[in-house]
Amino acid sequence: MFFKQGAKDVSCWHEIPLYAGDGHLHYICEIPKETSAKMEVATDEACTPIKQDVKKGKLRFYPYNINWNYGMLPQTWEDPGHTDATLGAAGDNDPVDVVEIGAAAAKRGGVYKVKPVGVLAMIDDGELDWKVIAISADDPKAALCNDVEDVEKHFPGEIQKVLEWFRDYKIPDGKPANKFGYDNKCMNKEFTLNVIKETHEAYVKLKSGARANSEELSLI
Repeated sequence: MFFKQGAKDVSCWHEIPLYAGDGHLHYICEIPKETSAKMEVATDEACTPIKQDVKKGKLRFYPYNINWNYGMLPQTWEDPGHTDATLGAAGDNDPVDVVEIGAAAAKRGGVYKVKPVGVLAMIDDGELDWKVIAISADDPKAALCNDVEDVEKHFPGEIQKVLEWFRDYKIPDGKPANKFGYDNKCMNKEFTLNVIKETHEAYVKLKSGARANSEELSLI
């Protein structure tokens, strides 16, 4: 799936702004809720289309449906050359992921405004893979959810379900469970905004050439 501006192909990662105003962010839906095809923005291809991941020549699917809309924050980058001092893990070389917990199913390739409310520090094969918990700005409960404790109040148990899903989804393939930093705690909105700010700054450095090597140059 390619993105166009008029007749021109554009990159959803590079061309869509991260900040949407009024405390909201733009996110691009890669995987609508209750689907299982492992779709992702191909950061190493021209115009970074959304495509299904392939492993050993086969299209990849999750072992069961994902229960939330899932996507990425444009103009963010988890730097594999930067090791988090607290977690002891470096970035996974991808944009920051978003788990959108609103009621409505999003469309693949849709660009939505979301309110970030928390973040989980997932460690996948030793790499730091942030999972931002967010709610669509159009969701009926959006005005009620401004931080982690609000999610627990209005979506009781939902963050734990997200953690368990991402912890366990590789187990059916014979792989170990993923781990989470900060004692499995979902960090608050202030912490989340700092993660987003830092990963946006890392992206800006990468895009400008201030931070690049042979591996990362393939992303531009």
